[in-house]
Amino acid sequence: MIRVENLSLSFGDQVIFDHCEFDIKPGERIGLVGQNGTGKSTLLKILIEQIEPEECKITKADDYQIGYLEQHINFSKNTILEEGCLGLREEDQYDSWKVEKILSGLGFSTEDFDKDPRTFSGGFQVRLNLAKVLAGEPDLLLLDEPTNYLDILSIRWLVSFLKKWERSLILITHDRHIMNSITTHTMAVHRQKIRKIQGDTVKLYDQIADEEELQAQTYNNAMKKRQKTEEYINRFRAKASLASLVQSKIKKLAKENIGEELRTIKSLGFSFNSAEFRAKHMMKVEHISFGYTPEKQLIKDFSMIVHKEDRIGIIGKNGQGKSTLLSLLAGEQTPNEGVIEDHIHCQKGYFGQTNIERLDPNLTVADAMQEANLEMSYSEIRKVCGAMMFSGDNALKKIQVLSGGEKSRVSLGKILLHPVNFLLLDEPTNHLDMESCDALIGAIDNFDGAVAIVTHNEMFLHHLATRLIVFDGGKVFLFEGSYQEFLDKIGWEK
Repeated sequence: MIRVENLSLSFGDQVIFDHCEFDIKPGERIGLVGQNGTGKSTLLKILIEQIEPEECKITKADDYQIGYLEQHINFSKNTILEEGCLGLREEDQYDSWKVEKILSGLGFSTEDFDKDPRTFSGGFQVRLNLAKVLAGEPDLLLLDEPTNYLDILSIRWLVSFLKKWERSLILITHDRHIMNSITTHTMAVHRQKIRKIQGDTVKLYDQIADEEELQAQTYNNAMKKRQKTEEYINRFRAKASLASLVQSKIKKLAKENIGEELRTIKSLGFSFNSAEFRAKHMMKVEHISFGYTPEKQLIKDFSMIVHKEDRIGIIGKNGQGKSTLLSLLAGEQTPNEGVIEDHIHCQKGYFGQTNIERLDPNLTVADAMQEANLEMSYSEIRKVCGAMMFSGDNALKKIQVLSGGEKSRVSLGKILLHPVNFLLLDEPTNHLDMESCDALIGAIDNFDGAVAIVTHNEMFLHHLATRLIVFDGGKVFLFEGSYQEFLDKIGWEK
């Protein structure tokens, strides 16, 4: 067991934690929730002593081990398997089979085990760090968005693995379905406090909503009562016959403590700007092929027609060409063979993996938004900034100081600023918090146009997709049906 007491931390004028306390009992799998910027990742770094708070008492046994998924890459061994085995406990140093099992589940092939980890992509290097942490079987496992670099198959394996995790766990993820399927408890960072319950995110947020509604009613009633008392004092202050009663009410009013009015917590709320489209077909894709080298063709002889109300999920393992296909559909790249023909009235909004990198770090949020629509007035630009949770002075922040999630919101905001009828979204949920993901689903639901989305979020696929483009076994094919129909008829067993 580990116990945290009197945790307080501020960054300048911003209070992150205000005298918080909680404990983690053996075997508890805890989902940590809260809006981006409330301190979830900071809390994990406090537990591993990377950040020192102003006040905090952490009580744990001397031999209590905490495992933390590092995004920082620093390898010392020359093979994937050797590096993975560094995560094993001292008593398990000869159990390399444990590491092999975990590496396979996270998408490494047997042939990969003897390769140098430095030759792999950043995403696979983070997977190796994850394998090392899992192999160590720490008393408390800390995972901060572990699915960001995983494909659907690896995510499914990880979820199954963590469901059987017998030690303690704290999980941060934007995927509500994954969190609720793994965790036994939910802990929220909310209004600079930390609270924990047994149950899922829905139960916790319902409790918070009920309590805050009651608190707001109590505050409003107290304010009405106070206002009546003040009116009485002002009305009869000058009457000598009521002087003692007036003074009594003044003293009582001075002693009253009705608390503070709850500050409204802003959440992402937006809608995509739909451009009118009356034709039936948005785009024709005819026998396209593409590869970065002649030897490796990612897409071969693929054809489809995009209809004006399509919801297309693009799915498959990492590295097979999903993002490349979306880039081709967006017109960012040209196929080696075949033709992609847009309807004359097709207007695209593209959110790609490089969108964040394209933002000018020296611009403010408002200036970056203005770039997307120079004809829109500054006041209208500021309204869009507010919708993307950059109200007031936050709209004047430089891009270079923003977090990954904030940059994602800027990139999404730029799409809002001009009317489109075909959204092309490449893993838009990465770096968004749970509430922002919910807002994104709602915005896509209400969008009057076609959508093609690359995502490993199965909740999104179940909710949105009516057609699928599937990358599997070196091939790409069109599946006409929902994601559930795909699982029932084809599935991921291969």
